[in-house]
Amino acid sequence: MQSQIFHYPAKDAVIKLHQTGDQTISNRLVDEADSLQGSRERSNALDSGHRACQGCGEALGARHAIDTALDATDGELVVVNATGCLEVFSTPYPQSAWRLPWVHSLFGNAAAVASGVAQAMKMQGKENVRVIAQGGDGGTTDIGMGCLSGMFERNEDVLYICYNNEAYMNTGVQRSSQTPGGARTATTMPVGEHPGNNFGTGKSVPKIAMAHNIPYVATANIANPRDLEAKVRKAMSIRGARYIEVFVPCPLGWGTASSDTIKVARLAMNCGLTPLYEAEYGQITQVTKLANVQPVNDYLKIQRRFAHMFQPGNEHQLQSIQAIADANVRAFDLLSSSNEGEE
Repeated sequence: MQSQIFHYPAKDAVIKLHQTGDQTISNRLVDEADSLQGSRERSNALDSGHRACQGCGEALGARHAIDTALDATDGELVVVNATGCLEVFSTPYPQSAWRLPWVHSLFGNAAAVASGVAQAMKMQGKENVRVIAQGGDGGTTDIGMGCLSGMFERNEDVLYICYNNEAYMNTGVQRSSQTPGGARTATTMPVGEHPGNNFGTGKSVPKIAMAHNIPYVATANIANPRDLEAKVRKAMSIRGARYIEVFVPCPLGWGTASSDTIKVARLAMNCGLTPLYEAEYGQITQVTKLANVQPVNDYLKIQRRFAHMFQPGNEHQLQSIQAIADANVRAFDLLSSSNEGEE
């Protein structure tokens, strides 16, 4: 990618071309120090050659998160990975795209296995070796909920990262407890009087984590990678149980263009459906404000899983999702009173 910067001295026009790579935000050149991914010293935890779909939000989220954790721990890191998309596309036996000690757990016990690894490191006097457990929303918020709650309750020295793509994508796009109301999946088809997934179902795992009064909880979004990196780095500076949930669109399951992954993620953030915040010991300590709030229709209309909502007779579903976004704006005070915030 190239960008052109024009400088206009008295009468001459001098054009300077810069090879920016990923050091561009909103057509601005940024300093390498602004992002670990913009540095030549990045860790490259997730190597090339894996089998993720084009535009996979989970692969991008994991790359930023684990690279940052590796850097924060000087490479002293073990990762435990639940069964799911991330595990399947990155480690088809006997191959692996991971450049660090990596353990494959079952679908629902990643938190328990990571707890055992952390205790083993402690017993061997290797407390400098840190542990991360990671998985998708199915393996985390559904099948793995009991093990995750136990990890929180015992305050194990583990950071759990959930890459939330709002369904069981690896097994065929079935509904999970993170699937939004009205969304089409293989098990919630857009038919009948109430097409798509039922409204009023599911759970908020960040809030459940906060209810355990653990040291650190945060939400993140791949449309804001520097915020994600900062939260992972902060989490690795803390001892005890920590939880970060990362919003990661799935082009295959959501019916979006592979080139629109960041666009979709940004729209979700800017309409209030995915508020970004941090909490410590059960209390919210920081919220990312929005300069303005966009309507949810902008986010929904570019996803085929919501196409039926724009058909006559389903307007009430659009209104229901808008109401959820509006409630988030109020509950988290997302819109700054001066209409000036950080996006």
